[in-house]
Amino acid sequence: AMSTPNVSGSHPAFFILVGIPGMEKSHTWISILVCMMYSAALLGNSVLLLTIVKERSLHEPMYIFLCMLAVCDLLLSTATVPKTLSVLWSLSTQISFSGCLAQMFSIYFVFLAESAVLLAMAFDRYIAICDPLRYKTILTRSVVGKVGVVTLIRSFCIMFPPIFLLKRLPYCGHNVMPHTYCEHIGVARLACADISVNIWYGVAAGFLSAGLDTILIIVSYALIFRCLWGLPSPRASPKALHTCGSHLCVIAMFYTPAFFSFLAQRFGQRVPQHVLISLANLYVVVPPMLNPIIYGVRTRQIW
Repeated sequence: AMSTPNVSGSHPAFFILVGIPGMEKSHTWISILVCMMYSAALLGNSVLLLTIVKERSLHEPMYIFLCMLAVCDLLLSTATVPKTLSVLWSLSTQISFSGCLAQMFSIYFVFLAESAVLLAMAFDRYIAICDPLRYKTILTRSVVGKVGVVTLIRSFCIMFPPIFLLKRLPYCGHNVMPHTYCEHIGVARLACADISVNIWYGVAAGFLSAGLDTILIIVSYALIFRCLWGLPSPRASPKALHTCGSHLCVIAMFYTPAFFSFLAQRFGQRVPQHVLISLANLYVVVPPMLNPIIYGVRTRQIW
């Protein structure tokens, strides 16, 4: 327990992030790996953004969505990695209560935005392949802009309640968190009260946003493949399939570790803690690193 009288009511003034429990000896190696991945993500996404912005021929919906994806990747990794590195290097392991909530809000806000962008990209490919003649009339600049705005509003609406769900919990002076950054359930688990509302809100919000996005992406791709089988000219298929291949790689990489992490955090009582935390670190740094590589290398126009 904290010896000082708790001024800020029921929550601690700050949390102490301890990194990856049980793997302290490997902290240095892990930090080098994370640092390299983060550097690659910064470089790759910046190059991708600059290329699309500067090159007039790339000012099309598909590439504008790709820009949004690159911005999300830069923000997602930057919201977590600098703090993670300072924890792993034991430079600064403290984070204020409000700083912690701000970090949690930012991470999930960007994650949900990226999920929506991936859905928009699937829809974009669906129209480009199944209804190419109306592509320009359906996906106008204003439609792309509206998609961006709706994405931000949805992220905000879903991520606003958890701030209050965490503020209302009593923490009884518990402030040592076995993690490298602030995650909703990671913070809630420190509370000395029932957190089932937090758990169920997280599950419902997760399934209604990212879960629904995933289902709609699968539907889009089912329709795309149905169109491709029915295409009379064999010439149209390889290029279309190629772009879809890149997109499916990115989707698999984005959702798989996130869903595992998400479900294990809530229901995986038997999953070792260091596995959970390693997963949580993977899904904020691996997709941002690989996305620009997959798209940059596999898309001829960008290359």
